Amino acid sequence: MCLSIAGSDSGGGAGIQADLKAFARAGVHGTTAITAITAQNTVAVTGIEAVSPSMIVAQVRAVVEDIGVDAVKIGMLGSATTAAAVGEALDLLPDGTPIVVDPVMVAESGARLLDADAQAALVDLVVARATVVTPNVPEARVLAGDGELDVECLARAVRALGPGAVVVTGGHREEAVDVLFDGERVVEIPGERYADGAAHGSGCTHSSTLAARLALGDDLESAAREAKRVASEAIRDGLREIGRGAGPVDVLGIGTKAGGAAARL
Repeated sequence: MCLSIAGSDSGGGAGIQADLKAFARAGVHGTTAITAITAQNTVAVTGIEAVSPSMIVAQVRAVVEDIGVDAVKIGMLGSATTAAAVGEALDLLPDGTPIVVDPVMVAESGARLLDADAQAALVDLVVARATVVTPNVPEARVLAGDGELDVECLARAVRALGPGAVVVTGGHREEAVDVLFDGERVVEIPGERYADGAAHGSGCTHSSTLAARLALGDDLESAAREAKRVASEAIRDGLREIGRGAGPVDVLGIGTKAGGAAARL
């Protein structure tokens, strides 16, 4: 069982919706604790409403006490208050539960999804407790506080914030190579670049697949390689015909069914 603590995307491309699809693709049951409700589509985020801190904790408690949690993926938090609630909720997990943090800051449409004053809370209360953090290059630069570092140095700088390991994803690099640093080894994980793919939800898909593979017992490098493979294929098969903006990734292959008819419904 995997728990996603993240925001809801009304367009179905990212957030909780993408996480549940990735969990299903990996063969694990997905549960959720929603941190915020967004009004968004492929073009823009037009509204964000936070879920109360007490309800965030209550959602996690309900899942932990009955269903159980084998791994957690954390996505959009939005504010320092929400980060504090998630930090409290993490105390409810069994010791040793893998925690994968995707430090969501900006939507594919460009809308900011993390308050400017919330970064310190995100780092201190959530990132520092993570088994692995999965920033893209721009997110890693913000977390590291340095816009000039190369990718390996970025991975080292982000790990210095406290997580067990870091995977800097390669979606924003010329070569689509992820860089994993676990405190001892630097491992490059290559992947294909699909310039004509649809990438909305790719980060969510990557981090959720990574969490699911850890829940199934994979070691970190194996889980990271599988996450890279699945996210790359989901971009390649992305649903370009949905909406007028950045189309969502297709982790379940629905666009290949009946010549793509399922995606147009």
